[in-house]
Order: sequence, then structure tokens, then C-alpha cells
Amino acid sequence: MTRLTAPRRLLTPLVTAATLLTLAAPAQAISLLDRGPIADFLTVFRQQGVPRRTIGWNSPYKPGTVVISTSQRRLYYILPNQEAVQYGVGVGREGFSWSGTKTVTMKKEWPAWRPPEQMIKRRPDLPRYMAGGNDNPLGARALYLGSSLYRIHGSNEPETIGAAVSSGCIRMTNRDVIDLYDRVKVGTKVVVLP
Repeated sequence: MTRLTAPRRLLTPLVTAATLLTLAAPAQAISLLDRGPIADFLTVFRQQGVPRRTIGWNSPYKPGTVVISTSQRRLYYILPNQEAVQYGVGVGREGFSWSGTKTVTMKKEWPAWRPPEQMIKRRPDLPRYMAGGNDNPLGARALYLGSSLYRIHGSNEPETIGAAVSSGCIRMTNRDVIDLYDRVKVGTKVVVLP
């Protein structure tokens, strides 16, 4: 038995997925590529944002806390031993940024999106509902923050990471939000700094 080289090991799941898609009905094939495990896998290759990295972090926050620096446009997931995972994020544009402490109250994979009334008043052209998937502005995952309208979520616009562009939500690449989603639990403390 021969060992697969690294490129072949990466291509094998894609070939398998392509084979399965040819056997599926067209509507099912689109659905498989739009959300779920295959979409999660493919998003790793589609989006390159600000590189995620582990850094030294000496802070008063306990491990497991999420700290967001609006001015730096970075999110930090606090690890033990004075370290943190640092992610690039998009933040609220002028007039929509905020700070404070929230709690993750719910987590969803490939969430549906219903724009809040305030957003619809500003942008009446927006759809009233959008099913989860690659075209959805919430991306691959969403972490809901308390009873607020704010979320930490993926994005179908990875080029906005590192910018102040949202209506107050914290945007991440789908790749990074999947990583954070797997680390964070409901009840996690989220501290948003100016």
C-alpha cells in the first residue's frame, strides 16, 4: 500500500465530493455545496483573511473569554498560559460601533438571516428573509450576543475583514468563524473594547 502525497490527500475529498455531486439531483448538488460539511471544507480554500495566529497575551480576562478590540479590528480568544488566538475581524462602521460586555446566548451553523427593522428602514431593498448558505451575509456560523441585535458571524465578503463596514456585528472569514465556533460555548463572556 502506498502513502498518498500531501496534494493527493487534499484532492481526495474533493474528488469524492465531486463524484457524489454527479450522482445527486441538481438541486441537491447545489445544496451540498452551499451549506454543511462540504461547504465547510471548501470555504478553507475560498477565503484568505487576516492570518489567524496564537500570540502571547497578558490580560485580566479568564481563559475562554472573547475580547474584541474595535480599534485594532481584532478578536482574541483567551487561552491558558497567557496566550490568545488572534483573528482579524470587520467591525461596525462610524455611528454603528459599540462597546460593552455581552454573553453568547445561542450558536447556529449556516444560520438564516432576517434583517432587523432598523436595517430595513435604512436599506428597503434588502430581502426580509434569506436561508443559510454561502450567499447569506451571516456566513457559515453565528454566535448571538445576549438579547442584542449583534452577532459574531462569518461573512460572504471576506475582503471586508479588517475594515469598519458593518451595522455593528463582528464579521470574520468563514474559516475563522468555524474555528471560533468550535472553541466557544453558550455562556461565554464577550468583551467589546473601543
